[in-house]
Parts: sequence; structure tokens; C-alpha cells
Amino acid sequence: MLPIPRADLVPNTADFERYPLVKPTGFREYDARWLFPEEINLMGLNAVGLGMAALFAERGVPKRVVVGHDFRSYSGSVKQALITGLLAGGCEVHDIGLALSPMAYFAQFALDVEGVAMVTASHNDNGWTGIKMGLGRPLTFGPDEMTQLKKIVLEGKFQPRAGGRYVFVPDMGERYVAALLDRPKLKRKLKVVCACGNGTAGAFAPQVLEAIGCEVIPLDTKLDYHFPRYNPNPEDMKMLNAIAAAVRQHRADVGLGFDGDGDRCGVVDDEGHEIFADKVGVMLARDISSLHPNAKFVVDVKSTGLFATDPVLLANGATTTYWKTGHSYIKRFSHETKALVGFEKSGHFFFNPPLGRGYDDGLVAALAVLDMLDRNPTKTMADLKNALPKTWGSPTMSPHCGDEVKYGVVDKIIEHYKTLAARGATIAGQKIRELITVNGVRVVLADGTWGLVRASSNKPELVVVVESPTSEANMKAIFADLDAQLSRHPEVGAYNQKIVA
Repeated sequence: MLPIPRADLVPNTADFERYPLVKPTGFREYDARWLFPEEINLMGLNAVGLGMAALFAERGVPKRVVVGHDFRSYSGSVKQALITGLLAGGCEVHDIGLALSPMAYFAQFALDVEGVAMVTASHNDNGWTGIKMGLGRPLTFGPDEMTQLKKIVLEGKFQPRAGGRYVFVPDMGERYVAALLDRPKLKRKLKVVCACGNGTAGAFAPQVLEAIGCEVIPLDTKLDYHFPRYNPNPEDMKMLNAIAAAVRQHRADVGLGFDGDGDRCGVVDDEGHEIFADKVGVMLARDISSLHPNAKFVVDVKSTGLFATDPVLLANGATTTYWKTGHSYIKRFSHETKALVGFEKSGHFFFNPPLGRGYDDGLVAALAVLDMLDRNPTKTMADLKNALPKTWGSPTMSPHCGDEVKYGVVDKIIEHYKTLAARGATIAGQKIRELITVNGVRVVLADGTWGLVRASSNKPELVVVVESPTSEANMKAIFADLDAQLSRHPEVGAYNQKIVA
């Protein structure tokens, strides 16, 4: 019987080799992340595998799991330790080898397997490892499952069970690529910068883009787990700047950048300007709703207000619901509501049938961008971006606020704005049109100007974002109002970025 995991072990000691190490902080809202081996060791990963098997049993789900790993120097050994625990817990394990996260999700469908455990640290720095888990396709764990798993693992509430079975699947990469290519080629010849940051996507993305008819300019597509230039993160300005330089140098039509596990895609236009993911979402929503009238979309509360106010979307009969930030939340809610697509500002896009299978896949998002260009043969990526109504928005600001108090502070902010709305009070001379409180509070004014305050899901911080479709002055006015309320709470610290008045 495996001992109960501990959190006080350190490498290069006898106890580190005798006992499982699992730091509780590695269990996040919807996935798990640890520094390896400082926060989890191989025996600790055995415990997580046993815990997953116990969770499946408690939930009444067949113990069949797809397992894959990303391209890092230690991911293979992490996966093998996790597999050992899964097998000991009685799971049937389908090992697809080196994989993207969406390839593991695809394998659940292709193999008719209920569960997934994808070993990946995504775009995190080297030294991190993690697991993206699910027990019902196309969904991944949310807070309920993660809380239950954490309790099982940390309290040692798992038992070895008979029936474990290992199946190696040698061709899942080929099957995944073939499924992506089961579609017409592009009619328009597009020159595309394909940037992978030396991460796992480099083994798959260039061949997919070439096969649909693109002229591909590869950028950091050779796999190298040292990540010599920058982390594979399409939200990081180092990666975006490298893509932009390549787009300008090669006069490409678009630049596409993929993160470390291939579930996100960043976009740079033909002029070398990055397009933030929520604006890419609006562009795609315009294109998709022209083909699917009265389309339903889901977006997270950090995303631009254009999803609700854009005249093209309104003319197409599209409707959008704002929901909780977090890829697991958006995936689940768009699946449950049968929305056509769910968009998250971080770049996780969820294309539901008939456009996709409901999980986040950076290559599916890239193909949607290229199809949009293909359907607009006389327009550039910059043209499509510039056709959006202008907005004035802030960066995401993250004032410090302790984990133990941040939710209480947000609750007080919510009550303040509920009181204002009930009284018919004004902000910047406007009445409050709507309060969206599914995740903190998004205060929407009469002209569509909005401001958001929410608690960060995984850091001791708040999240503050503001935007106005009418003027920079209104954007600054709603920020000033939010800032004045936050300044009343001494628990709230300095911003990482702040609007310059």
C-alpha cells in the first residue's frame, strides 16, 4: 500500500525516495501544476494516478483513460509514474505517446474512452509539470472534480485494484492529423508564419497547414525542450514580436503561434500587429454567424463587449452569453448550452458540432482563421481586424489581494454596485445597464462601457479590466470609479499595470 502523500519532503534525501511528495497547492481549479521534482516526485505521481482511479470509481465512470505527454525532458518519466498509479488502481490505460492536449481529447473520441490524463505544463517555464484531466468527453475537470481528487490523494483514500491494462497506441498522431485534414483545401493561396516556440506543436502544425494549401514559413518549429528563444506562449510579447518580425520579413498573410501543448493559437495580422484573442473571436463570430444565422456564442467576462454590441453580429442574429473565466468553465457551459463556439480571452476556443467536437484545439482555431480569410479573397487580415468597431480598452490589471480575503473583497464590490443600480445612480453620467455577476462583477453602462472586478482563480490577486466602445474618456471614467471602490479596501495592493490618466 502506497503511504499517504507528504508535503514536507525535499529532493536528495532518503525520505524523498521512500515517500510520495505532493504539494497541495498543485491542485488548481481545473487542472494540476507542480514544479518537478520540488513539489511532486515520481511516487507522488503514483498517488495521483491511484487517486484518479478512485475518483472514477466514486463517480461511477468506467476506468478507461487516454494518457499522453508533451515535449519536455522529464514529461515521459512523469507520464510513466502517473500510468503506474492508474494501472495499480485498476485502470485501462491507452498511451498515445508524445501528443498535443487536443490530440489526447481527440483520442477519447477515436478510441471511445471516457477519461483523459494529459501530462503537460502548457506554456509554463521549464521545471513545471502538470496534468489536464477529464472523465467525460469533451469536458475537463472543474472545481468539483479537482476538490474531490485533491481530498482523495492528500488523505490517501485510494486502494490498489485488480484489472489494470496497458495499451500503447502508436498512430494517434497520424489519425489526429488525418481528421483535421478531412476537409476541402483552401482556394486562396496564403503565406503563413507558423510559430511553435520549439514546443510540441512543431511536430504537427506545419504539416497540417501545408496540407491544406498554405505556403508555410516555419518559425521555431524544431522541437527543443530548452525553449531557447522564448516559452511557447502566444500571449507572451516575446513570441508575438518574433512572429510579427517574420510576418513583415516574408510579407506573409498571417502569423499563427501555438502554445506548448497546442490548445491555443495566437494571431498576428499581415501588417505585423498582434490581434488579441477576444478580438479574433469577434472576427470569427462574424464569419461563422454569416454561415449559421442566429448562432449562439459563449465568452468569458474578461472579453470585449463587441460580442454584445457589434452591428454585424446583431444583424446576423447572433447572441452571446458572458460566463466565468477559465477554459474548463467556458468549455462546459458552451457544451451544456449547445453554443456554436465558446471563446475565452486567453485564446482557448471551443468549436462545438458541426464545427468541432467541443474541446480547445489551437489547430482547429487556426483553420477557422484561414477559412475566414479564404471566404474573403479581397481582404487582408488587417482589413478584417480594422472593420471591427473601435474600442478603448485596458490591459488586464492584477492588484495584489490575499487568497484568504480576495473573494470577500469582490463580494463587497458586487454589493456596492447592486446598491447603485437599484438606486438608479450614474457612473460617468450614465446609468448602469446591466450587472453580470457570474464571476465577480462586470458593470455595464448605458453606452456599453464596462468594467470588471473578479478574483483570480490561481493567484493572490484581483483581476481588473475596463473597455469602452464610445471614448477613451469613458473607459478612464469607469476605471476611476472601480479604482475608487477598491482603494477603500486596504487588502488590495498595487496594480501590475495601471491606466495613465
